[in-house]
Amino acid sequence: MFYKLAGSSFDILIQSTMKKLLAILLGLSLMACQSQEKSVEEEAITEDLPIGMFGDEISAANPLTLASLVTALEESDAFEGKVYGEIKDVCSMKGCWMTIDLPNGETMRVTFKDYGFFVPKNSHGYPVIIEGIATKKFTDVATLKHYAEDAGKSQEEIDAITSPKVEYAFEAVGVIIQENA
Repeated sequence: MFYKLAGSSFDILIQSTMKKLLAILLGLSLMACQSQEKSVEEEAITEDLPIGMFGDEISAANPLTLASLVTALEESDAFEGKVYGEIKDVCSMKGCWMTIDLPNGETMRVTFKDYGFFVPKNSHGYPVIIEGIATKKFTDVATLKHYAEDAGKSQEEIDAITSPKVEYAFEAVGVIIQENA
């Protein structure tokens, strides 16, 4: 009789524990679904058109061409002003930098003053007006590898970076991304 009673209490204890576990698992599943729905919403937002103004308000009037920028940087180590180009690549992590191809075959990295704003990660290929300061600078191997990693390059491409590079850099105070023509 004691055995039956103990067995019966044991069965009730197991059933109670199973119910609690089931409730916990159900709660965790619902939380996972909610966070998954949130990331789907966030993904939908980033899929919107990436046009607009970012950073300081700047005017779209009278930007220089990239060819004029290159000429200015060949004559001097710095240029301050506004230029027009097309976004080639964007940081896939945050949108904290972008690149623009220059007419001399080089690529110019554009960062944003004081890390104060970002551009949409899906803005590659869009025309852009940037205002700020352009410079020629020496970029070390570690930084080049970091940029390649941020851009989503393969490990093979990252490992292939073995020497520093003289680069054109632009620190933008404001960016206007225009509709893709």
